[in-house]
Amino acid sequence: MFVRQDAAETQRRNGAPPSPRAPVLVRLEEQEQEQEQEQEQEQEQEQEEQGCLPRTLPYPSTSSHGNYELMNKSHYVACMAAILSQMDKDHYSSYIKAFPSRPELMDFLMETFILFKDLIGKTVYPSDWMVMNMVQNREFLRAINHFAATLTEMFLSNSSFELQLWNNYFHLAVAFLTQDSLQLENFSQAKRNSILAKYGDMRATIGASIRDMWYNLGHRKIEFIPGMVGPILEMTLVPELELRKSTIPIFFDMMLCEYQLTKSFSRCSSPKSQALQLRQPGAELGTSSAPWLRSRTSLQFEDEILRKLDSEVEGGRGDEQYKQLFESILLSCCQRHPELAKPGENFVALVTGLLERLLDYRAVMNDENKTYSMSCTVNLLNFYKEIDRQAMYIRYLYKLKDLHVSYENYTEGAYTLLLHARLLKWSDEANTAPMQGLHSPSLHTQRQLKEALYNQIIDYFDQGKMWEEAIHICKELAEQYESEVFDYEMLSDILQREAKFYEKILKVLRPSPDYFAVGYYGQGFPTFLRNKVFIYRGKEYERREDFEMRLLSPFPNAEKLKSTSPPGQDITGSPGQYIQCFTVQPVEEAKVRFKDRSIPEQITNFYKANHVQKFSYSRPFKKGPKDPDNEFATMWIERTTFITAYPLPGILRWFAVTSTTTTIISPLENAIETMMKTNEKIMSEINRHQNDPSLPVNPLSMLLNGIVDPAVMGGFAKYETESYLQEHPEDEGNIEKLKDLIAWQTPLLAEGIRIHRRKVTEDLRPFHERMEQCFVQLRAKVESQYGVREMVCFEERRSGRPRSMVWGPDWDRLSHAGDSLEATLTPKPVPRTSESEDHRNERKEKSSSTFFGYRRQDLRQSISELPEPKVERRRLSRNMSESSLGSSDGKQPPPSRDAPGAQPSAAGLSLSPTGFGGRVKSASKAPPLPRKISPTVYETFLEHSDAATGGKASAPPTANGNKGLKSPPPPPPKSKRMSQL
Repeated sequence: MFVRQDAAETQRRNGAPPSPRAPVLVRLEEQEQEQEQEQEQEQEQEQEEQGCLPRTLPYPSTSSHGNYELMNKSHYVACMAAILSQMDKDHYSSYIKAFPSRPELMDFLMETFILFKDLIGKTVYPSDWMVMNMVQNREFLRAINHFAATLTEMFLSNSSFELQLWNNYFHLAVAFLTQDSLQLENFSQAKRNSILAKYGDMRATIGASIRDMWYNLGHRKIEFIPGMVGPILEMTLVPELELRKSTIPIFFDMMLCEYQLTKSFSRCSSPKSQALQLRQPGAELGTSSAPWLRSRTSLQFEDEILRKLDSEVEGGRGDEQYKQLFESILLSCCQRHPELAKPGENFVALVTGLLERLLDYRAVMNDENKTYSMSCTVNLLNFYKEIDRQAMYIRYLYKLKDLHVSYENYTEGAYTLLLHARLLKWSDEANTAPMQGLHSPSLHTQRQLKEALYNQIIDYFDQGKMWEEAIHICKELAEQYESEVFDYEMLSDILQREAKFYEKILKVLRPSPDYFAVGYYGQGFPTFLRNKVFIYRGKEYERREDFEMRLLSPFPNAEKLKSTSPPGQDITGSPGQYIQCFTVQPVEEAKVRFKDRSIPEQITNFYKANHVQKFSYSRPFKKGPKDPDNEFATMWIERTTFITAYPLPGILRWFAVTSTTTTIISPLENAIETMMKTNEKIMSEINRHQNDPSLPVNPLSMLLNGIVDPAVMGGFAKYETESYLQEHPEDEGNIEKLKDLIAWQTPLLAEGIRIHRRKVTEDLRPFHERMEQCFVQLRAKVESQYGVREMVCFEERRSGRPRSMVWGPDWDRLSHAGDSLEATLTPKPVPRTSESEDHRNERKEKSSSTFFGYRRQDLRQSISELPEPKVERRRLSRNMSESSLGSSDGKQPPPSRDAPGAQPSAAGLSLSPTGFGGRVKSASKAPPLPRKISPTVYETFLEHSDAATGGKASAPPTANGNKGLKSPPPPPPKSKRMSQL
């Protein structure tokens, strides 16, 4: 047709007269073209109505060179598909037999498989050309099945088996099955029905062929493990039920093949509960190997399926149905083989446990709120650590670190990197695990990488204001620079950084974070949250309302529970979502090195809110008959203690609660706790104002007025009951403890009021005078009932950093008897080792402020060298005089200086059962005194009194400690005492 037209054009150009038939031929050709175009339009309209072809065909523009070449190839592919469509079984058989030799046939099949795989992976037609894609797939499927029969007939026997040819077939078949144009679940319902009606679901056909070809391999199967584990897994993850049922058993066949060869196929030989147990993320990987972890020479199947499953599920494949089918099908297969029943069950538990965590991770991976992505990431890295997959463990460590840094959780990011650093050694060994970030190609040895990690960790701790943790890392680096690599320049740098961190601890304000208990109840939550309680660490200055808003944002349909009690079965088993949130208090662990020491508050406050694993919540309730005059007499406390899986802060800002205990606190024990906290709060405010005179006085005003004015908070009078001791004689020790706390509160209040008087403005002067009047009455009452307690005047202490007294763990034992508590709180004297050490201690004491504000004058004076009775007379109290003199009656024998472990006794200076030290004077109803005196407290007041008397020498007392003691002078009149305020 086109040749005739070209001939006519040639005649016209040469000047020859046109053929009389040429115009007629041209017109006929034009008519034929018009008819063909009309037919094409009709076909397009029909196909468009069926939903298989778009209204406009997206032909590529000539400017896109790659697409233009692809469209040129599509013509050849269309011709090939047309040829294949004309071939039947006999044609294929004749064509195969036409090859003169077996190698030529093998080359043809090899090239054909590669060509088909390339055409499937790089489609020559646009994705919305559904008809052309489905026609091509239909013809390719027929050809693949014919060639598969040829493989079985001619390349399966021992003499003719070709591993590469079979391997190419399996990869081609899996690529065909998993191509996008066959995933019908991604299409609309109309298009899906049209494809199924005309072409059927080709995935089921090719899946059955793959299964049959696998079983045809016989003893050759082991040669395809682990190479075919990934492709088979990819095929089974296709969301088609019948396909999954027919192909998942291939995994058991692989397990059986490897077991027959090596007598094992898995590292795991423990029950499911052990296999899925999670250990502490802070522990080093592999340092405490579980008994069920063992090594063998061939773990290819398990390693490969775990590695591929991670990448496939993260890429979007897999669902809950697949997890259930995988578990049920493989367990049923294992039960038919007794030798595989137990290891098979453990392997299935391992894979399904990983699959569950991967599905949870994928569900929240793309959420705007990354909070739960962090939880799922930790679940995965814990899982990989537990099964000793270091490469995957490190991979998720860096994912978690990146999430933390993106949310400015620098402390948690530092702890996360620290887990990787702990896996490395200070050696020049090469890195074995794959590294991520930190310009890892230049970090060839473990020492280089660990040093780089430590520097990054120090930066993160600095940004998170966790300078104590940064100091620990600096010390380890300094030791390496000083003793291992002898790099003194780097040693100088790291020591300077360490010094700056010490300075920041004392000078930079660090607000303590709040902690919140959050419970997720109901079946509507994901499995990693469902019916679990977590302790969250709030951000700086974050209010509970803001925290709750941030917490509820991922669950807009969740209902907030108003009660703090654990919900019942009607809530936990309901299909809805219920969130419970309330504030909890961290329970500080007792620090032995801080006990009975005067330490700056900036140091102690850090440990009150960090490195905490125990938290408490107190709920008051009424018990017994109501007392209209004193509601506190019947107020009991239900205290719930939560213990988290790991201390906070850690690699997360929250951790799950592992155990919960509930205790009941009596009104007396509650009163003791309240008085302790109040006294600590008063002391803290005094220290703050003495350290910084520019602080506003309002917080101190509110604190003091709430205590001294009974009309505001009721004062301690609400704790005084006359008949309680008669009704509860077993609480005598706690009652005396409460009395002692009330008595020691008086000198604290006096100092606080003195500071308030100095800083109060004229506008608040009437308020201050009212507060002083209330304190005069309060002081008179306390001193008459509970005795006089006097501390060294706060005014004499030099300006310094605020300090707090750290009490021992016995403070928490509220029901302790008085004698046992006294013995426990009394520390033993520390022997002095050398003269130089005394000089160092003296310099340290002179350069720091203390709790009582004294300066030691002569630290080399022995504890047993008591002052003369003349000077001692100024320190004695009536109580101590009576106690000392009464010891001769056998009630309290005096300790001998020569006896081992003897404690010195000093009149007038005592360490009360509640930890306060100072002068204790008599009262009309004096509480019992402790039997032992702390040497530290004794030296404190002894040296201060020596300084006050001009440093005169003091003579030691007699052996019994009582000789030469005179009665103390009477106390000054009340008006003079008040003037000292």
